[in-house]
Amino acid sequence: MQSKKYRILIFLTLLVIIFAIVLVRRDSLLTLCIPFVFAHCDTMDGPVIQAARKALETKDVTPILIWVQEKDEVEIREAFQKTLAVRKLNPQSQELADMYFFETLVRIHRAGEGAPYTGIKPAGSEVEPAIVAADKALEVGSVDNLVKEISSAVASGIRERFNRVMEKKKHTNESIEAGREYVEAYVEFVHYVERLHLDVSAQAAHHGEPEGIEAEGLHKH
Repeated sequence: MQSKKYRILIFLTLLVIIFAIVLVRRDSLLTLCIPFVFAHCDTMDGPVIQAARKALETKDVTPILIWVQEKDEVEIREAFQKTLAVRKLNPQSQELADMYFFETLVRIHRAGEGAPYTGIKPAGSEVEPAIVAADKALEVGSVDNLVKEISSAVASGIRERFNRVMEKKKHTNESIEAGREYVEAYVEFVHYVERLHLDVSAQAAHHGEPEGIEAEGLHKH
């Protein structure tokens, strides 16, 4: 049992180190940051709609084509031309036409990433701290603070769940209820580590659960 415990601790330590290394590597940085940065692509002040506003102002669709897949380019171009035509009529028409285009663009963008479209959230909508930190890293051109924050959060999450499992394990044989509490803590711990491993391996699906894994959970126990 002691050797098994040590193997688990070594694995967790290596996992944190690998996670930090992958974040530091520039080529991996984009892979890891894209899900965070794009996660607020359905807000009025998000990057997708900001690009759409600029495109409509300049009457140039090119800047927004990077946000959709090649197969969707024709649909976006057509929607863009229709929007330009309608928004000339009057201020009310412009507002409606712009919103139509925003919704069309965001819907197609999310569909291309395998994510459902649930509408556009208003400007100022709450954004997860990780997203803010990722955006800030790209803004200042340095990933150092982001690496520290993420690495610290990962290490803290692993230790917290590990300690909970070890504490519950001490009382496993006291009663069926105590045993179930241990199993619950164990499953949470293992799923948490598995999720981290999949993310580090760049196997996580954008805007959703890891690929090939059921929405109800990860590895079944």
